Amino acid sequence: MSLSSLLGVIFGLSLIGIAVFHATNNPLIYINIEAAMIVVGGATASAFMGFHSADVITAFKAVGWMLKKPKSTRDGLNIEISRLIKWSYLVQQRGLLALENEIKTVKSNDPLIKYCMTLAVTNHAPAALRDMMTNAVESVFDAKTSAVQVLKNMGASGPAFGMLGTLVGMIAMLEQMGSGNQTDMVRIIGGGMALALVATLYGVFFARMVYLPAASKLMQKEETERFRNLMMVEGLIMLTEKKTPRYMQDRLNSFLEPHQHFDIDRQLKNYSVPKG
Repeated sequence: MSLSSLLGVIFGLSLIGIAVFHATNNPLIYINIEAAMIVVGGATASAFMGFHSADVITAFKAVGWMLKKPKSTRDGLNIEISRLIKWSYLVQQRGLLALENEIKTVKSNDPLIKYCMTLAVTNHAPAALRDMMTNAVESVFDAKTSAVQVLKNMGASGPAFGMLGTLVGMIAMLEQMGSGNQTDMVRIIGGGMALALVATLYGVFFARMVYLPAASKLMQKEETERFRNLMMVEGLIMLTEKKTPRYMQDRLNSFLEPHQHFDIDRQLKNYSVPKG
């Protein structure tokens, strides 16, 4: 669970809720099923019409992912460098084929790094390996961020469908005004305007509190993952070139902010290569 995202949701909804309760003695007037159907249904239909269904489904999942802690973070890159340098010691003593056993230790939810490690133990030239690994990283990034465009589209169309709901409410109101008597006018206008304005409210709410934040969160998550993957690719290439652990430390630290730098003497002080 991402604490910052959860606090953001609680804080935002709390302020909106307080404003609603202060604005009226009957908060239920802001609940309108017809308006919600027009806004959410319209934005969803537009997304399915304009994008692949798999991307739309991923986009809806991304709304829930806003509250999940991301798999990769900037703070966790130091741990990844530690893993690469341990592999460097292993390669220095046993050769590149020693990485074959390490492939089994990579988590199942990290297939890209597993694939790149499989490439690393081949006899391909480092330059060719860099191209293949980088292409793999960018392909995964493009595939996982396709849902971002879906969410942005839904964020843009949400207010538009809110306006559609406004027009529906206005048309219904005018039709009833034409067929009603003078004493019903206040009730007719009030009911019609309620649907009209609540639909606009829903359109802005879903765009700014659901779709667009989910798009930003997904993009940030995948950009961090991409940065981590490219750093891992750089480390794996250095392993194939049999660079020393200290060289790898200095090269990989260039990916991090100074306060995050890895220190072999401190963090791997008592490390020894496991017996194979």
